Amino acid sequence: MPIVNRVADLQPDIQAWRRDIHQHPELLYDVHRTAAFVADRLREFGCDQVVTGLGQTGVVGVIKGKQPADGDLKVIGLRADMDALPVEEQTNLPYASKTPGKMHACGHDGHTAMLLGAARYLAETRNFAGDAVVIFQPAEEGGAGGAAMVKDGLMERFGIDQVYGMHNGPGIPIGAFAIRQGPIMAATDEVDIKIEGLGGHAARPHKCIDSVMVGAQLITALQSIVARSVDPLESAVISICEFHAGNARNVIPQTAELKGTIRTLTPEVRALVEKRVHEVVAGVAQITGAKIDLHYKRNYPVVVNHAAQTDVARKVAQQVAGDANVHEMPPLMGGEDFAYMLEARPGAFIFCGNGDSAGLHHPAYNFNDEAIVYGTSYWIKLVETSLAAS
Repeated sequence: MPIVNRVADLQPDIQAWRRDIHQHPELLYDVHRTAAFVADRLREFGCDQVVTGLGQTGVVGVIKGKQPADGDLKVIGLRADMDALPVEEQTNLPYASKTPGKMHACGHDGHTAMLLGAARYLAETRNFAGDAVVIFQPAEEGGAGGAAMVKDGLMERFGIDQVYGMHNGPGIPIGAFAIRQGPIMAATDEVDIKIEGLGGHAARPHKCIDSVMVGAQLITALQSIVARSVDPLESAVISICEFHAGNARNVIPQTAELKGTIRTLTPEVRALVEKRVHEVVAGVAQITGAKIDLHYKRNYPVVVNHAAQTDVARKVAQQVAGDANVHEMPPLMGGEDFAYMLEARPGAFIFCGNGDSAGLHHPAYNFNDEAIVYGTSYWIKLVETSLAAS
């Protein structure tokens, strides 16, 4: 089955909502305008319940089907994220961000608009049995808003049995989807390392403990973890992306700071890498004589698609896009806090094609409005298929 005809009619409205949200980007939990916009639309659509302030600034709408559910699956949750990024937009679009230094560079404006479009359609037709719960989440970009909503009782309060998420995918053709069972996105951990050596004159290194050399040695040693401690058939990434030390060419600095990210796809590899990072840091400190302070922070867990729900999502995407346009994808080493919702309930996360756009988090990125009809139709068919009315 192709896109839902009614969605094609709604496309101009959904696009207008998307562009309005795009012009007014907000960060992390400070999404008050966006949340109010969402809540107002949900009330206009006639949702049976609209709840605000969940997980600080999240919004939830409940849409009841035309008949009660008669199977084990009674309530399905659909999640979109609302927050933007601290990026200066460089698109020169007529609807570009009006807020300097903030931009919807990851397509959350599109995610929110598509779910609003689905909510409007589902509230009009109610051609399903049970409840559809639309979830609009703050703070995906580093703030763990998904965890905040789960901790605030999202699943229990609304009786959610299964939960689904969707993200746009640059490089995936418009009208296509990509998904896989099992780990689909990585755990994202952080390391902050402070090195204290012994500063001094650059011409007398033997009287110093060179924090720059220690930092360089540590970066090299950390890479050996992936190369020599992790099974080559498993996946891990250690990237040290900040190195701050010194301010003069002839002074060996007393201190240096390193910051980086660690990505893994299984709990076992995650634990192994964390253990080895601590051991490598301790070893470099011992052989150099420097004092090294390591702060290792676990962030988002692995996004793991459940088998049965992945199969449902794949079949629904095939209804919308056709079998040839639903692809099996490799896991990505990027992170997503939808992981917390998938830890709380079974579900699946899918990618919807954004065409040949700039990459996510790039200042020239823009959500492709041609994707709206496909993503919105997916949400609708997911509800109507999972909660089929008799």
